[in-house]
Order: sequence, then structure tokens, then C-alpha cells
Amino acid sequence: MPTSPSDFDLAVVGAGPAGLAAAVTAADLGLRCVLLDGASATGGQYYRHPAPGLGAARPGRLHHGWSVYTGLASRLQAGNAEFRGGHQVWALERTEAGFTVHVTRGPDAQDRTALRAKAVLLATGAYERQLPFPGWTLPGVVTAGGAQAMLKSGLVLPGRRIVVAGSGPLLLAAASSLVTAGARVPAVVEATRYLGYARRPDVMAAVPAKLVEGAGHGSALLRHRVRLRLRSAVVEAHGTDRVTGVTVARLDGDWRPVPGSERRIDCDALAVGHGLLPQIDLATELGAATRACPDGAVALAVDATMATSVPGLWSAGETNGVGGADLAIAEGVLAAHAVADAAPSGGLLRRRGRLRAFAELMAGAHRPGPGWTGWLRPDTDVCRCEEVPVSAVREAVEELGAGDARTVKLLTRAGMGWCQGRMCGPAVACLAGSSQEPGPDRRPLGCPVPLAQLAAGEPSES
Repeated sequence: MPTSPSDFDLAVVGAGPAGLAAAVTAADLGLRCVLLDGASATGGQYYRHPAPGLGAARPGRLHHGWSVYTGLASRLQAGNAEFRGGHQVWALERTEAGFTVHVTRGPDAQDRTALRAKAVLLATGAYERQLPFPGWTLPGVVTAGGAQAMLKSGLVLPGRRIVVAGSGPLLLAAASSLVTAGARVPAVVEATRYLGYARRPDVMAAVPAKLVEGAGHGSALLRHRVRLRLRSAVVEAHGTDRVTGVTVARLDGDWRPVPGSERRIDCDALAVGHGLLPQIDLATELGAATRACPDGAVALAVDATMATSVPGLWSAGETNGVGGADLAIAEGVLAAHAVADAAPSGGLLRRRGRLRAFAELMAGAHRPGPGWTGWLRPDTDVCRCEEVPVSAVREAVEELGAGDARTVKLLTRAGMGWCQGRMCGPAVACLAGSSQEPGPDRRPLGCPVPLAQLAAGEPSES
């Protein structure tokens, strides 16, 4: 291809904390950089904020560390990095000069385009891990992150009396946000006991800001008299047209429900989630190496500069293993320095090391136990897109000889729906007997693309 004004030194995919920090740093270091995101505004899921039309006077009250985001956003506006919102990257193609980045544009994916970059930095974040249970498809049952997204972007609550359940630090943050916004949270139901953190006091002591953040969430819950139920799980949601209550049971060390410990809690909404899983499809399609995280999730394997095994492809933030906004920002800055061939400060390297060590400790502390399948019933849907029940998955394994999630998918259609297995993948893998999360399928399309666009031939360059 001839040289074009559309060529960039670096294309950053994802405008959350990692991507935003990488883009402004790369621009400051003299690189011609473009920042791409499917949303119309920067911030990603973590710094999701209300639309201007809602007239939110103080959006910072919905966030932790809002001033960090506003500082990065101001640098983006004042700097040389170009932000293109409404640009969803669906494929990366390696070329002799670097990469062709294939993009579908607009809220309805009206058209597609392509741009070229010498290097690409992936900051595509993560999505929530869901473990099914009877009643999880009822209206009013949302993910923990989904409840926060409703509040941050729409200034609405999923209900007035909301049980928050699952495992991981997101639960405390979600519950704190909900009660501060006026919701009643009768209980936060956490499947672990947080004892995993005590195994490495040195790691905890190295990140005092994380302790302060956790204490802040805990204080908010105490002020609103929210009960924290440890080593417990929601094993069933009740209702017809909408959830009206949940059954909570104590769990043993393997997450099996303890018989006789069940208790019902009335509610009109349930926010549930079991941590986050890295969104790495674009990289694995190029053959990038991965690693297993302590919670069983699959993340990209990177070196000290945030480089993946694919030449010219870097990764920052949750794609390297879920660790929060502070770690994502540090890795974005490190990656930008590496792309620009500039040396980062020793302090930044040490900060990233401390935060990554904490992320690994956190992941291990909240790893799901294998006994969670004990709260399933034969008619419980595992794949909600294709309405595949537990009985069909077990039939594929026990009677048809399926030994992995992919074979179960072929026999039952579990994972073939709109979400492409992001919701049901961990559950299907566990029911199939796999000891870790399934790796993301390698597919040429990273997101839905209208067939009309693919039939139109070569895309325009912009």
C-alpha cells in the first residue's frame, strides 16, 4: 500500500484507563497515535459516565479516582492523540509495514473502514464471569458490573431492594455505589472468606491505597447496615415476571451448598458476578501466547515492556490479567514508552510490579470452587442465548462422549448465541470436566459485522 495520511505510528484499541493512559503518553512521546473505541466517549467500563443530556452535575460522585480520568481526558484533548469514538475493531491483520486495523463504525455498524498502524496496543478490558443458577434468567437479575453501568451511565437503579452476590472485589464496589445512590442492599453474599489475602501480607502492605479503597467501601456498607455474608452464594432466584427473592446457602470449601443452610431474602433485583475475564479475542486470532491466571482465567502473556508474542502488538490492563484501573494505567504508560523506544522511570516499573502482584493474589483469593455445580438443576439454562439446559450439557458429556467445551458446543449449541460463549463459557467448561476456563475461540470476527459490509469488498481507508 502507498503511504497515506491515514497511517499511524500506534493504534490503541480501547479507551478505558489503560488505553487512555497509553494514548496520551504515546502522543507526549511524539508518536502519531489514534485511540479507537466502540463507545462514543472515552472512559471504558470503569470510567463510564452519564450522557450529557442527563444533566449530571457531579458525575465524579459515582466513581473512585474520578480526577485521574479527568486529567487523562484533558491531556487527550490538548495533545496530539486522535480519538475516534463509535469505532469497533473487529479484526487485526498483520502486514509488512505493521497492521491493518479493520473497524465497523456507528451505533448500528452502518459501514466499515480500515486504518494502518506500525504498532497496535490492545486495551480491550474484560467482561464478567457468570456462573448459572436456577432463576438467573429472570428479569431483575443483572451482573454486578451491569448494575454499576446502569447507575453510572443512566443514573438509574435495577431495583430498590438489591441483593449483591458472587465473588470478588467488584461486589463491595457495586454495593457501595448502590447504597450511596439510595438503594437498599439487604446483603452482600460473597462465596469466599477473604482468607486468601492473608497468605501474602507483604503484597498487601505494598499497596496501601488498595487497603484504603476497600476500607472506604466497607465503611459505606456499615453506615447503611448492609450485612456481609461470607462463604455463601445465591443458589436460586424466585419470581415469575420478575425476581422477588433469592435463596442463599452457605458453601463448603469447594463451594458446594451446605444442606439445611438455605435462607430466603426478599428483593426486587439481584446483582451477581464472579469476577472478570480478559477480552483477548483480537490477539489470539493473531496467535498471541496466553497464560493461565490464578483464578483459572486466560490472559495474554507479555514481557516487562507489555509486548505480546506477536511482533508489534502490545497489551495493557485487564487483557494481561484483571487488576483494576491503577494497574491498567501503569501498564498503558509502560507500553507507550516501549512503543516509542523510550525508557520509563524506575518508579513506574516498581509500581507496576506491586500492583500486578496484588492482582495475582486477588485472583487466587477468589478462584471459583468446583462444587458450585451443586446448586444447578437439570432444567437450569446454562447457555441463555440458545436456551441450553444443564441436562443437555450433561447428556453430551456422559452419553455422547464430549470431553471438552468445544465438543459440547458442537453437540448442544451452547456458546453459539449472540455473546459467543462469554456468558456460558466458564460454566460449560466446568460441566465438561475442564479444570480451567476455556481459551477464547480463534475466529476472524472480533465482534458482529453485518454481512452487507463484508460483501461490499475492500473497505475505505480513513
